[in-house]
Amino acid sequence: MFTKIPLQTPPNETLVNITDQVNAAVQASGVKEGVCFLFVPHTTAGLTVNSAVDPNTSLDILSELRRLVPTRVDFHHTFDTPADAAGHIKSTLVGVSVMLMVSEGRLLLGGSQSVLFCEFDGPRAREVWVRVIADLS
Repeated sequence: MFTKIPLQTPPNETLVNITDQVNAAVQASGVKEGVCFLFVPHTTAGLTVNSAVDPNTSLDILSELRRLVPTRVDFHHTFDTPADAAGHIKSTLVGVSVMLMVSEGRLLLGGSQSVLFCEFDGPRAREVWVRVIADLS
């Protein structure tokens, strides 16, 4: 069984800190030791673990992704918009899943680490699927 974290993202591109929502899902699962698997069922979004302490970190990550994959009109895939095509590529580069350790009923993260939802084609109604698996040992 898994739970869903609903998100309503703002326009354009952004990184949304969802650490508190994921920790709430972990706590609700009752699992004290194990792993938490996160999955984004969207093709223009992703997940990453990085710092949310300094908001400029998110700006730097998005800026670099825009440099690597600028929105342009010469993509082969422009079903919706060129931004949609760029979002597909950025999602592929970032990835759509993350597995994290759970210890003492919480995510085991470094001091400045956070779980960040990556929106590459907002605004959208999005979901993050959460599956918490207990340690069997």
